[in-house]
Amino acid sequence: MRIPLSSLGLWAVLTTFTAFGQTPAAPKAPAAAPAKAPASAAPAAAPASAADPVVLTVGGEKVTKSQFQSIFDQVTAQMPPERKAAAQTPDAKRQMAEQLAELKSLAQEARRRKMDQTADAKTQMQMRADQLMAGMLYQELAKSAKPDDAAIQKYYDQHKGEYESVTARHILIRMKGSAVPLRDGQEDLTEEQALAKATDLQAKIKAGGNFEELAKANSDDAGSGANGGALGDFTRGRMVPQFEETAFKLAVNEVSDPVKTQFGYHVIQVTKHDTKALADMRAEIEQKVAPESTQKSIDAIKAKTAITYDQTFFGK
Repeated sequence: MRIPLSSLGLWAVLTTFTAFGQTPAAPKAPAAAPAKAPASAAPAAAPASAADPVVLTVGGEKVTKSQFQSIFDQVTAQMPPERKAAAQTPDAKRQMAEQLAELKSLAQEARRRKMDQTADAKTQMQMRADQLMAGMLYQELAKSAKPDDAAIQKYYDQHKGEYESVTARHILIRMKGSAVPLRDGQEDLTEEQALAKATDLQAKIKAGGNFEELAKANSDDAGSGANGGALGDFTRGRMVPQFEETAFKLAVNEVSDPVKTQFGYHVIQVTKHDTKALADMRAEIEQKVAPESTQKSIDAIKAKTAITYDQTFFGK
């Protein structure tokens, strides 16, 4: 079945061919300059060579192997992964070539009709050329953007909480209305009863009681309770807010007062605090800060460019 050119990325083809010589709205040549080519002439093509032969000719316009491959790569880059593999077959390339020939045939006829000389066409072609050039420059700036140490340190300091983790354990005492199911024969405690039981367990632990044994015997969190209340390590955003706030404030081995959540009352003990060092996070932070560095380069380019707005038209 023939795939419409638009589904293969028509705009990628158009913008690529802008780079191959379709320069719109060229400025007027000075009087001494050679005469301009007629409006109906096809865009100039890059010279072919034995290493880069012509693989497609449309009218008087030639497309070399490298040019076609560049277009093909840009079009397939927009495809989802499952379609990319299928697009690499000779049949797919032939189909692309046929549709590219159709596109160029129509474009050549449009030039013969001098449609490229209309004000609207010149405006649109200039915009596409500008978009292409701006996009290529942005990619170049993004590749060369390297945040300095100060920017990396600032980001790390501002997001340090994201790199913290704690290792904790807890005992949960459920209460009426809890999402935690009642076990067979278990009493459905009121909130006051659940708080009293959690407070009693806290006191026993502070008096020297074994946290793990008390968790196995009393915790209504069946999963962690069987492991002595162990929750493993977790970062911010993994637990409900009330639980998280308390856990990250606790000193190592400190036992919390009962903490109320929608599940019941928790007695929490943190056994380890950990914060990833800047050196460990540097590569990740560089990727996150790079767009800001790129934007600074863009702002610098704008700052050195003379830009004037007509306040009568745009307002102040």
